[in-house]
Amino acid sequence: MNSPIDLLPYEDVSDATLLLTAVEQGDPKAAEKLLELVYDELRRLATSKMARETPGQTLQPTELVHEAWLRLVGAKNPQFENRAHFFSAAAEAMRRILIDRARRKLTQRHGGGFERVDLEGQDLGAPGADEQLLAVHEVLDDLAKEHPIQAEVVKLRYFAGMTNEETAQVLGISLTTTKAYWRFARTWILHAIEHS
Repeated sequence: MNSPIDLLPYEDVSDATLLLTAVEQGDPKAAEKLLELVYDELRRLATSKMARETPGQTLQPTELVHEAWLRLVGAKNPQFENRAHFFSAAAEAMRRILIDRARRKLTQRHGGGFERVDLEGQDLGAPGADEQLLAVHEVLDDLAKEHPIQAEVVKLRYFAGMTNEETAQVLGISLTTTKAYWRFARTWILHAIEHS
């Protein structure tokens, strides 16, 4: 049984590699064909990520995919070394979009974080999703300086919504290593947030 991250049949992997090369060279038709090949997988990742966001989000998975796609191929001559690099770039694009939206929602002009909340069953001491997202974002670059692979695991798991299995496959590491890196990164991030 194939993992969900196997978005391309085996024979199409070379097509994706050729399309990535053509996108790098600025071929707009290649970008369209590449989008056709990866759209379903990007949409599934965005749906997975958005399902874990707080209810009432105005950002829909389709919009997240489209914004991420524009950031990925909208720049002149994007450079993708391989499939793993492409999905890492997609995770980073989704991260930036979610961070920008969280910051925008928390500005005074947009209500300064005030919203109508039903307090029944709420843990009042817990930070909101936007605050948590921004806190993780703030320390992630520091983690990347010391532990770049663990930071990539966080980007793929937390910001792109991939599973441990999908993350392991994209990064080309074992499932056991991915789980260990995820545990380490969560502990490191929590410690950094608490001491910032």
